[in-house]
Amino acid sequence: MKAPLAAWPASQNCDPAATSVAAAGKGAESSRGAACCPTGKRLEQELMTLMMSGDKGIPAFPESDNLFKWVRTIHGAAGTYKLSLEFPTGYPHNAPTVKFLVPCYHPNVDTQGDICLDILKDKWSSLYDVRTILLSNQSLAFKKYLQKAYSKQVTSQEP
Repeated sequence: MKAPLAAWPASQNCDPAATSVAAAGKGAESSRGAACCPTGKRLEQELMTLMMSGDKGIPAFPESDNLFKWVRTIHGAAGTYKLSLEFPTGYPHNAPTVKFLVPCYHPNVDTQGDICLDILKDKWSSLYDVRTILLSNQSLAFKKYLQKAYSKQVTSQEP
């Protein structure tokens, strides 16, 4: 299912084949050109599903014109946090990389912003979709999963 042109920024309202050629010349993946490959098509479909769902608390959108790089914002009690989601060309068979872009003092986030979340590591399944990832990291942000925490120092402190 293709996104209606009005749903995309003006930079994406172009011929996918032309974008692919331009992106290949720059060595980058463009979202409209990427939509011609299976991973790009799946990401485009998942984006449309998210946009049409009633889930208000899990927004995430492609960064500029690249379907393989998304940005997400979580509003928490301690502030607003931005995360990046980078999808490999092997998605959904390979898990995306999800990282905090701003410092986050949480027992399941290391100093580089990497998230300790089993479904992004050894428990990944190709049945998971972007919505599952977003709901899982939102749940993680508001719960303490202390069994597999990156930062033992943070987990031992009182809130």
